[in-house]
Amino acid sequence: MKHNFYSCGRYLIYQATRISRKQMIACCALVFTFHFSPFTSNAQDTVRRLDEVIIQDVRVSNKTPLTTSTLDRKTLEENKIAVSVPYMLELEPSVVTSAENGAVGVTSMRIRGVDATRINVNINGIPLNDAESQQVYWYNIPNLGGMAQSVQLQRGVGASNGGSAALGGALNMQTLNTTNNPYATADLSWGSWNTRQYGFIAGSGLTKHGFSFDAAYNGLSSDGFLRGGQTDQQSLFLNAGWYGKRSMLKAIAIIGKQKSGITYDGATLEEIEKYGPTYHARGEYYDQYGNRFYYPNETDNYDQQHYQLYYSYLLNDYWSLSSALDYTYGFGYTESYKDDKKVSNYGSLNTLLTDPTRTDLITRKNMRNDAYTANIALHYDRDALSLSFGGSYQLYDGDHYGEILWADRDTANGQHHFDRDHPFDDWYTNSGRKHDATAFAKFNYEFSPRFNLYADLQVRYISYGLHGIDDDYGQLDYDTTHLFFNPKVGVNYRIDDQQRAYFVAGISNREAARADIKEALADGSHMNHETMLDLELGYQLQKQDFHFEGNLYAMLYKDQLVANGKATESGYSLMDNVDKSYRLGVELVGGYRFCKQFSLDGNLTLSLNKIIDYQYEATLNDWYTKTILDLGTTDLALSPSVVGTLVATYRPVDNAKLQLIGKYVGEQYADNTSRDEVKVPAYFLLNARASYTFRLRNNNEIECQLAVNNILDHDYRLSAYIYGTYDPSTQTYDNYHYWFQQPGINFMGRVIYRF
Repeated sequence: MKHNFYSCGRYLIYQATRISRKQMIACCALVFTFHFSPFTSNAQDTVRRLDEVIIQDVRVSNKTPLTTSTLDRKTLEENKIAVSVPYMLELEPSVVTSAENGAVGVTSMRIRGVDATRINVNINGIPLNDAESQQVYWYNIPNLGGMAQSVQLQRGVGASNGGSAALGGALNMQTLNTTNNPYATADLSWGSWNTRQYGFIAGSGLTKHGFSFDAAYNGLSSDGFLRGGQTDQQSLFLNAGWYGKRSMLKAIAIIGKQKSGITYDGATLEEIEKYGPTYHARGEYYDQYGNRFYYPNETDNYDQQHYQLYYSYLLNDYWSLSSALDYTYGFGYTESYKDDKKVSNYGSLNTLLTDPTRTDLITRKNMRNDAYTANIALHYDRDALSLSFGGSYQLYDGDHYGEILWADRDTANGQHHFDRDHPFDDWYTNSGRKHDATAFAKFNYEFSPRFNLYADLQVRYISYGLHGIDDDYGQLDYDTTHLFFNPKVGVNYRIDDQQRAYFVAGISNREAARADIKEALADGSHMNHETMLDLELGYQLQKQDFHFEGNLYAMLYKDQLVANGKATESGYSLMDNVDKSYRLGVELVGGYRFCKQFSLDGNLTLSLNKIIDYQYEATLNDWYTKTILDLGTTDLALSPSVVGTLVATYRPVDNAKLQLIGKYVGEQYADNTSRDEVKVPAYFLLNARASYTFRLRNNNEIECQLAVNNILDHDYRLSAYIYGTYDPSTQTYDNYHYWFQQPGINFMGRVIYRF
C-alpha cells in the first residue's frame, strides 16, 4: 500500500511517543522556542567530549593497535544514495556485499569471508544484533546509516564490549551529534525498479539552555528487481538531549517498520533460463489443471522500536562516567503459501481435515521479542595512561508461534472453521530466553611518546534456553550456559608523525545461533561454540597527498561455524562446526592525490581460507541416510581469495565530483567441498557517480547526485543455497544449486536540499 509522506510521519511519531494531541502541541511549541533562542556557549566546550564518552569503549584511535576504517558524516551523506548500510560500506577493505533483490530489501555483508552473524554491530555501544539469530536485518530500519554521525568498521576481533562476539569484525555506529546551529535537510531519490527514497532531517542546534533536538523521517518503497520483491519501509529517529557543564542526558527513539515481498528462495540456472532473470518460486502454486499462479501476499513484515537513554558525566579533568539503558521491541511475521504439503507436518491440523494426507496451506510465522540492555563504564585518561572498565547486561525474551490461515481441504464439519480473523493457532509455539552479561577492562599505556601497550580483557556469561514445539512439530528442549574469556593485547609504535606500526593478538568466542541449535536438535547432534585466535600486523603511512596501509592477518579457528551451503525456509544459511580452519590474508589500502582535481584510491585483499581435514556429511540417494566423506583440505564457503576496489575521483570545480568505481570479487564456493559444480564465478562491477552542488543564499544549498551501477551490464549471480544427494557407488553428486540472479545496469538519482 502506498503511503502519504506526512500521514506516515504522523503515524510513526504517534507510535513512538503515544502522547495526546495537547501534549504534542506543547512539545512542538517547546521545540519552536528553543529553535529560535539565541545561541550561547555555556555548554559548547564540553558537548563534543560528552558525546564521545558514550562511545569511548567501542571506538579506537590511532593509538590502538586494531585494524579499522572510519566513515565520517560527510562520507555517509554521500553514500546514502546506496539504500542500505552494507552497500554504503561496500568500498571498505575486505567487505563483500550481497542482496537478493537488487540492493533493496534483504541485504547483507561479509568481512574477510565472515558472515553477518559474527559481525558485532552496535549503536552508541548498544548491541543491534538480534540475541537469538545474531543477525542484523538492515531493511527493518531504512536509512540507519543516514542517522549516523560516524561509522567505524573494525576488522578482526574488534573492540566491542557487549552483545554478540566479533569473529570477523565490529561495526560501531554513532548517532547524530549535537550541532551548534539549527539545520534542516530534505532528501529525495528515485531510480530503477521504481525505487523511491525520501527523507527529512532537522535539528534545533544547541540552545542557550543547553538543550538540543533532532528528528529524521525516512521512507523507501520499491517494486524490487525480482518478481514479488516489492518493499515498503519507513523509519523515524528522535533525539532530545541536555548538556550541562559536566554532564549530558540524551534520549533517543529509533522506529522502523517494513513490509517486503519474500525473495530468498533463489532459482536454478535452468529456471532462470526458462522463466527469466527475475524468476523465483516463492509463493508459486498450481491448480488442478496445471496452471501456475503466485500467491500475492508472500510477505515479510516487521516492526522494530528502540528506546534509549544515555547519561555521561565528567567527574573531573581525568575521570568520566558513561551509562545507557535500552529497550527494544520487535514484532513481525512472514506469510506464505505452501503447495501440496503433508498435513502431518503441521501439528494437530490433521484432526480438522477429512483428508489428512496432503493439502495447500497459507501459513503465518510470528515472532515477538523484547530486549532490555544496560551498560555502565568508568574512564580515566591522564598523561600516558588510559583506563576503562565496566559492564553490560542484556535480557532477551522472544516468542515464536505459527498460525494456519487457510487450508485447501474440507474440515470435518464440511467447512473451514479457521481464517485470517480466526486462524488455526495450534501449529507450533516456542520461546527463547537469553541472559548476556559482560565485564571488561581496557588499558593503554604510553611508555614513550612513540610506543604504547594496549590490553582489552573481557569476560562474557551467557545463559540461553529454547523450549516448546518447532514448526516441524519437533520438541525443543535446550538449555546451555557459556563463560567466555576474550582477551586482546597489542603494541603500537609511532615511527614518526606520519607513520605507525602495530601488532595485536586477540581471542574471541561465540555461541551458536538459534537456527543452528534447532538443526542440531533435529539431527540429534550437538553444536559447539567457536573460538578464534586473531593475529594482526599492520603499517600505516599518512602524507598530505598520499596514504598507504598494509595489514597481515591470521585468523585461526577451533570449531568454526561455517556455512554448509544449505538454508532454512526463512533464508538463513545453516552452519556446521569444523574442527580446524583458518583465514590468512594481506590487506592493502592506498590513495594518491595527483592534483587538486584528480585522485585515485583503492584496496586489495588477498587471502587463503581453508578447512583442515574436512569431513563432509553427505545425504545418500534415499534422502535419509548420511555418510561422512573425508575431503582433506578444502576452501571455506563464500570466502573469495581476492577482493579489490579502485575509485577514481575527478573534481572539475569545487562543487562538482565525478567518480568511477570498480569492484572485483574473486571466485568462491557455495559450500565447503571445493567442487567445481558449486563454484560461484568471479565478478567485476563498474559503477559511476556524479554530484553537483548549487550554492544558494544564506548558506543554503541544493546537491544533485546520480549513481549508475553495473554500467557494463555484467551478467552475474550469487549463491543462494544447494541441496541434493551423493551416490557412493559412483562417487558422484546429484545437486540442485539455487542462485540469486543480480541486476544488470541500474541507476539512482538524488536531490538534497540543505537549509
